[in-house]
Amino acid sequence: MFEGKVLLITGGTGSFGNAVLKRFLDTGIGEIRIFSRDEKKQDDMRKQYLSAKLKFYIGDVRDFDSVLNATRGVDYIFHAAALKQVPSCEFHPMEAVKTNILGTDNLLEAAIQNGVRRVVCLSTDKAAYPINAMGISKAMMEKVMVAKSRNLDDAKTIICGTRYGNVMASRGSVIPLFVEQVRGGLPITITDPAMTRFMMTLEDAVDLVLYAFEHGANGDMFVQKAPAATVEVLVRALLAILGKPDHPVDIIGTRHGEKLYETLLSREEMAAAADLGEYFRVPPDLRDLNYGKFVEEGEQKISNCDDYNSHNTERLDQAGMRALLMKLDFIQAIARGEAAVAEG
Repeated sequence: MFEGKVLLITGGTGSFGNAVLKRFLDTGIGEIRIFSRDEKKQDDMRKQYLSAKLKFYIGDVRDFDSVLNATRGVDYIFHAAALKQVPSCEFHPMEAVKTNILGTDNLLEAAIQNGVRRVVCLSTDKAAYPINAMGISKAMMEKVMVAKSRNLDDAKTIICGTRYGNVMASRGSVIPLFVEQVRGGLPITITDPAMTRFMMTLEDAVDLVLYAFEHGANGDMFVQKAPAATVEVLVRALLAILGKPDHPVDIIGTRHGEKLYETLLSREEMAAAADLGEYFRVPPDLRDLNYGKFVEEGEQKISNCDDYNSHNTERLDQAGMRALLMKLDFIQAIARGEAAVAEG
């Protein structure tokens, strides 16, 4: 489906954008546009990939004109631009509103006006039962996505979304921080050892977006079934890989806006969801405000309507967490380096 097509990635200089580039640059895709406001990261990416297929657009999703310009001639969009850090959004909630909500509205309106064929919006587990500004803004982003997708001609523009949990070793995540602390001889700082989080690799995140891209109808939300681990299990597994099992760990307490566990699908969403094997699909409520007769879809619905969260999903032990960590190139390189030091 991407042969000869033009793909735009908003927030494309981030971890997700780089993972997409590694997946697609050597295929028959026609052009990949990177849209972001950071010219330094764009220049670094330009020098790293040296590809004629790669085009860069400086702009901000908050500015409609810059988004409208970047989406001209685009076939598909992966919308990854967002403010993602929970504590910073707690202190600056209106900035989260401007980027995550208004920015998404700008992006989708520009896509519709320019006849973009498919848009996949990336959301987060923090949007389900949100208690922090970041999660609330992403929940509203999802509402904007569903609202914009209503009454669209499916043959022209399809807008759907994905929601996922922690992407391991992505920019701003805790794993690189923990490694840096160990290498610097500092104690690892954790919030709560019993806190659980879903664990995904960047490759999992890209696979989920591509699945939504291929199978999504307007307003659909897709979730990948993912394992979870406690923070303590994550730390112990990482320290075992680093060969530092007795490294000190300091508990600093829960930060602003953090939950003990995350939810990927609410109870209400699970009641409407279809189980697709590796994924859940949550269709939009397509009734209008007259609330006429609702027609059930033909897919098999979930019989258990508990929510789907990081406490009740598959729980990784230390061995399972180590195996998942070792899928990361970042961790593999560290493990090789530690082994080399030990042998020396």
